[in-house]
Amino acid sequence: MIPSSDGPPSPPPTGAALSRAVLRHTGARCAALCAVSTATTAAGLVLPALLGHTLDLLLAGVPAVRWVACCTGVVVLIALLDGCTGVLTGTTDARATAWLRRHLTGHVLALGPRAVARFGSGELVARLVGGAAQAGTAPGALTALLAALAGPIGGVVALGLIDPWLAAVFLAGAPVLALLLRAFARDTSACAADYQRVQGEIATTLTEAIGGFRTIRAAGAEERETERILAPLPELSTAGHRMWRVQGRAAAQAVTVAPLLNLGVLAVAGLLLVRHRLSVGEVLAASRYAVLATGIGELVGQLAALGRARAALGRLAEVRAEPVPAHGTQSLPPGPGRLELREVTARRGARTVLDGVDLVVPGGTALAVVGRSGTGKSLLAEVAGRLCDPDAGEVLLDGVPLRDLAHADLRHAVTYAFERPALLGTTVADAIAFGLTTPCAAEVRSAARTARADGFVRRLPHGYATRCADAPRSGGESQRLGLARAFAHGGRLLILDDALSSLDTVTEHQIAQSLLAPGLGPTRLLVAHRAATAARADLVAWLDGGRVRALGPHRELWRDPEYRAVFGADTEAAGGAGRVGTEAEARG
Repeated sequence: MIPSSDGPPSPPPTGAALSRAVLRHTGARCAALCAVSTATTAAGLVLPALLGHTLDLLLAGVPAVRWVACCTGVVVLIALLDGCTGVLTGTTDARATAWLRRHLTGHVLALGPRAVARFGSGELVARLVGGAAQAGTAPGALTALLAALAGPIGGVVALGLIDPWLAAVFLAGAPVLALLLRAFARDTSACAADYQRVQGEIATTLTEAIGGFRTIRAAGAEERETERILAPLPELSTAGHRMWRVQGRAAAQAVTVAPLLNLGVLAVAGLLLVRHRLSVGEVLAASRYAVLATGIGELVGQLAALGRARAALGRLAEVRAEPVPAHGTQSLPPGPGRLELREVTARRGARTVLDGVDLVVPGGTALAVVGRSGTGKSLLAEVAGRLCDPDAGEVLLDGVPLRDLAHADLRHAVTYAFERPALLGTTVADAIAFGLTTPCAAEVRSAARTARADGFVRRLPHGYATRCADAPRSGGESQRLGLARAFAHGGRLLILDDALSSLDTVTEHQIAQSLLAPGLGPTRLLVAHRAATAARADLVAWLDGGRVRALGPHRELWRDPEYRAVFGADTEAAGGAGRVGTEAEARG
């Protein structure tokens, strides 16, 4: 579900803000995980004292069966708590990952075409799948890090309780360990970010290649494309090796410093033993607490996991920082569907595609938008129904700016059909009914008949109940299902972005007869590449150089040779659409 964006937009979240949001969502599990981890650490801190006291009793010849039983019980408790920690960590990570994917997927869908334009489809998939899984480990990693820190802190406190000199010896070298850990955390986050960035680049090129696999096969360029997709692998390998080197260097430095601290503690404990200030059992406990206090290995592992999770959260926060178009609360008044564009300017990257477009489409009019490739026809169609917002200017429907309309009102009023429709849903009927509201079965079939799709749908193995994945269809049949979906949801503005381009001439004429018939009906905006389609429309808007060069009936514009050149060899409409209609009727 796409989250509602009514009301003032919230400030773009940073990686830290997104991390806090994940922690709030998994708060109960994180609290339980923290409690269990802390209990495990506490049990681990109690065990050396019990072992030391038991040893002293045994050396003194005092029966210590109860103390041995206590030590055994603590060991069993630690094992049970470790098992609970593993289960809680797994469920916490899964819940956080699911929340991130649901939250970010809704945000990407709300962004619309701008999300793909900004990041690329492959990069988005990489971030929402692998990146979200990595970022979802952040709550568990942070909790585990806190528990891992409790061990060294508790070890130092225990050393101080045994004898202050033991804690003083350890604390003398503690700043060195702290500096090592700080540098390691910083370097790990940077390396992980580089690694994930290169992964996203590979995913982007792979997605492009999958989308164009037929072109690649036809050109015999499989090997070349494979090399292009895998070209960033050396950089990925370099980033991965750099991560391991950082972690290995930190571990090596820790291994160098930690034993020196342990030896220092043991040396002082030995001196205190000789002076009878410590017992043998206390020396044993001190040696174990010194190991806990220098537990740098576990800290390095937890810091590495947290660094990778933070890097992934930062990349997800970049997606989340893209502002979702805000919707107003106004409802549409009754009206015929009058569409008006006022000084609309829209850019794609650094290029201005639409430059101050002024256009008025009277209610109930069928307007064909024509122009050479790259003149902004599809972008105008997106702006007209608010699939994206213009960079300047405004679009109004029956006098109401689209920005002021409530989301539900906007999507009820405007319906779309595309050149390559995405047929979403389990069955063919689901694909036609897909939308904010669900039309009944009779409306679905009526829309399919209008789109000339009913005939081939009925020939499918299970008719309208056929699964979309099991329904082989041509490009024209897919377009007819997309048109049926648009017809099934009605509305006062129908936008067809080259949605008739794959139809044969006869089928196009049959649909056009219903779609472009004069009289009462929705306002229709058609992005047209065929002269015959433009000829059947009430008006034609001729886009050239980012502006509307001319607006008028097709037969009048046809007198201009530059207008005729827009259609290239397609001179089908030179004498109007009459010839096409006669041919279609003869065949039908």
